[in-house]
Amino acid sequence: MGSGLYIHVPFCARKCAYCAFYSRPPEPGLAAAWFAGIERELAALPAEFAPGSVFFGGGTPTALDESELARLVELVRARVDFKNLVEWTCEANPGTLTPSKLARLKNSGVNRLSIGAQSFDDATLKRLGRIHTAAETRESMALARAAGFDNVGLDVIYGVPGVSRQAFAADVEAALALDPEHVSCYCLEIEEGTPFAREAQAGRLAVSEDEQREQFDWVRRRLAAGGWAHYEISNFAKPGRACQQNGLYWSGGEYIGLGPAAHSHWGGVRWGNSPELPDWRRAFEEKLEPEAKARETLVMGLRRIAGWGRAEFRAATGFDYDALRGKEIARLTEAGLLVAEADRLRLAEDALFISDVVFSELV
Repeated sequence: MGSGLYIHVPFCARKCAYCAFYSRPPEPGLAAAWFAGIERELAALPAEFAPGSVFFGGGTPTALDESELARLVELVRARVDFKNLVEWTCEANPGTLTPSKLARLKNSGVNRLSIGAQSFDDATLKRLGRIHTAAETRESMALARAAGFDNVGLDVIYGVPGVSRQAFAADVEAALALDPEHVSCYCLEIEEGTPFAREAQAGRLAVSEDEQREQFDWVRRRLAAGGWAHYEISNFAKPGRACQQNGLYWSGGEYIGLGPAAHSHWGGVRWGNSPELPDWRRAFEEKLEPEAKARETLVMGLRRIAGWGRAEFRAATGFDYDALRGKEIARLTEAGLLVAEADRLRLAEDALFISDVVFSELV
């Protein structure tokens, strides 16, 4: 199963209207303080830490300038054993990518990009609070290919109020025309504390679950017809291009997160950092009881379209899922929300869009 390293780069030129992830605009002195904290946490990693995947997320990692990106990768390389490394991902915003940044990342060993396209309609991008245009996304993909990246993912949002199914379909077709290796389609959620949440509370913004479901069902059919593997609720990949880091989360693997608001699960202990700069700290730490951890692993793994094999789940947790949640599984199966085969458990297709309802019964 391997392990993973996540580094949260909390800088964004501007906060998107829907985003609840911790981020700050670049300000004098903040990057230096962040680097000091990252160095401190890197030094505290377990001896001979050799993850199978590394993931720079945010925020916007590519909001760092070229010299800062170079420093970050050099710090990681100096402390982390790369003998098991399969995948090294960097998230990127089209408005912050340059040929020199891409060359620096590629030459340092980063082998996967995740580009936040979100939409290919400039009016929608403006409504979402994005800093880039559709043309810049296309340019970023061309620059990534020119730099030698052969594993690039694009993120697209569906269910945006005022964006029809036809308009969303045009976004997807525009993304596919760029020939990415991975596509993530995320449903717009109104997160507490965001500008969209304030608009919703004021009655100026409303989402339609019916429209969101229609768009979700459409994109599943469209990508399946194109030969894409739908391997997790929101994620689609070409053969062999599923995201390794996220796979760790969904299969109960171990990972360590560095930076403000980053979370970790290592050695049976889960902890999370406070969302603050310059001086983040460990905000909570808890030892996971085996049964509680198994229930959590059951739910996370059911995000995968394949779900859990019985033997696979037992090997990962030490429990049989029927012994763990047999009554709930039987009830959800009877309701048509789970498919319980002899040696496999998975979400029913009709339950993918309402998976949170199912998961709340299993935790």
